[in-house]
Amino acid sequence: MRRPSLGELSALSLRIGNLTFGGGDPTMALFQREMVHRLRWLTPEQYALAYGLARITPGTNLLAFCAAAGWYLRGWLGALASVTAVTLPSAALVVVLTWGYELLRANPLASGVIAGVVASAAGMMAAGAWLLLRPHLTARAWLRGVLLFAGALAVSLVSWLSPIHVLALAALAGFLWPGRTEA
Repeated sequence: MRRPSLGELSALSLRIGNLTFGGGDPTMALFQREMVHRLRWLTPEQYALAYGLARITPGTNLLAFCAAAGWYLRGWLGALASVTAVTLPSAALVVVLTWGYELLRANPLASGVIAGVVASAAGMMAAGAWLLLRPHLTARAWLRGVLLFAGALAVSLVSWLSPIHVLALAALAGFLWPGRTEA
């Protein structure tokens, strides 16, 4: 196993951590391909331990993985370099976009465009909800679908529950509803 320089580790973390789409799992799979198979910086066992620890660590799994892999490769400086390379560009982008949004919000034309984008996003979410609900609105079970949807919507609007909790409650209510039909 070859020990990379801090610059090599940072460059790899920067590239994979900021240019991979799909979340932590695809990103960690690319790290495996690069660090274990292509560059041979980590053994499969080291990667598995870093991945496993990242999965059980509270918070963002990708950052925990980068810290563990960086620590394996270069100690504390490697952990810091890897986590910084993964997070700093995204954080800077968020700051720049927020600053740009604040500037544009004062412009009436830009405010109209932003309102249109928000309305469009809300419409797409409503259409997605309809596509999920529509197959369950059979002649036999339409009332059940409408009541579960309306109940979940009402709970989400009047409570402090997270969307995950509302979905869990709706799933439980649907499971416990007497006379449910199997698909």
